[in-house]
Amino acid sequence: MKTTKLQQKYDAFVAHFEEHMPVAETELEYSDPYQLLVAVILSAQCTDKRVNMTTPALFQRFPTVQDMAASTVDEIYTYIKSISYPNNKAKNLLGMAQTLVRDFNGIVPNNLEDLQKLPGVGRKTANVMMAVAFDQPAMPVDTHVFRVANRIGLTKNSKNVLETEKTLVAHLPQAVISKAHHWLILHGRYVCLARKPKCSECSITAFCDYYQKKNKA
Repeated sequence: MKTTKLQQKYDAFVAHFEEHMPVAETELEYSDPYQLLVAVILSAQCTDKRVNMTTPALFQRFPTVQDMAASTVDEIYTYIKSISYPNNKAKNLLGMAQTLVRDFNGIVPNNLEDLQKLPGVGRKTANVMMAVAFDQPAMPVDTHVFRVANRIGLTKNSKNVLETEKTLVAHLPQAVISKAHHWLILHGRYVCLARKPKCSECSITAFCDYYQKKNKA
C-alpha cells in the first residue's frame, strides 16, 4: 500500500521523538490515580509547576478521596487559592470526590465514559487519565497539542480538539499514542511556543509545515 505524504510526516515525527525523547511523561507529580486526577483538574489553564507547588499540602490534608469528600468547598479553597480559578476548581474537586465515593466506591474509574461523569472532568482530562494513570492509547488534546500538531502539519486545518484527537489517533501507531501526546506537549511548552516559536532551536524543521512555509524563498 502506498504511503501518503501525510503518513510519511507522521513516520518522521515518531522516528525523531522515539530517538531523541524515548521517555516522555507528565510533569505533574502524583502517586496514584486519585492524586493525578486532582492534579489534572487543577492544571486547567495553570502551569504544572504551580500545581506541583500546591498539591503537597493538599494531599497531606486529603490523603484519600474519602477525606476530600468529607471536606467543604471553603476548606479546599484555602489549599488551592494560588491556582487559577480556585473557586470553581474547589467546587469541582469536592464534587469529584463525593461522586467517586457515592457512585464508584472511592475508586477512580478506568474508562472514558465514567470519568466524564465526574465534576470538573471533560474529555481532555479523561483522556489524560486514560493515557497516564491507566496506560491506554489515548490522545488528550490541550492548547499545546492542538497548536503544535497543526503547525507541523499533522492535523491540517483541524477545526476543534476532537477533530485533532481523531486525526492523530488515526495516523499514529497505537503503541505510541499516549507518548506522542507528551511529545507534542513538551515540544509546545519548551520549543514551539505560542507567540514566538523557537525555530532556530527546533530539531524537526525538516518536516514542519510552519517552518517550511516561513522560510520559503
